[in-house]
Amino acid sequence: MTPAWVALGSNLANPLQQLRRAVAALDELPGSRLERLSGIYRSTAVGPGEQPAYLNAVVLVRTSVSPLALLEALQHIERQQGRERTRRWGPRTLDLDLLLYGNQRLATARLTLPHPAMTQRNFVLVPLAEIATPNLVLPDGTLLDTLAADCPRDGLVKTHWQLR
Repeated sequence: MTPAWVALGSNLANPLQQLRRAVAALDELPGSRLERLSGIYRSTAVGPGEQPAYLNAVVLVRTSVSPLALLEALQHIERQQGRERTRRWGPRTLDLDLLLYGNQRLATARLTLPHPAMTQRNFVLVPLAEIATPNLVLPDGTLLDTLAADCPRDGLVKTHWQLR
């Protein structure tokens, strides 16, 4: 089974409930096993216009499905929870991003691995580092711990809520 790291985010329609519903759906994915859950972090919205703050987390799923099949499953969960892709970086009920799929590198029209913006996002790096194995090395050879230690924490606050 391949380790797949997935980022979760929501800033609409009860974000805490959106994240918890997503975790329940991820736990039911065929050919996959939900293994680790980060804490939940509140972050300042990145994107156009005034937006509510986001709730973010990262989970580790061990899976036997291909990266593209996993992406399809993630997008299905987003749609089930009311995700509408109308505005890039706009507010959303649920955002599920496939960050890493083992050590695989991939660049297609539908999916890029590792996720191209993950190393610039504190709301991804901090929860990922929280649950990653010590000394997790990204496919380019960079240590996750180094990236997480060096990223600014501006606007990022760990909440007391849990994903389950």
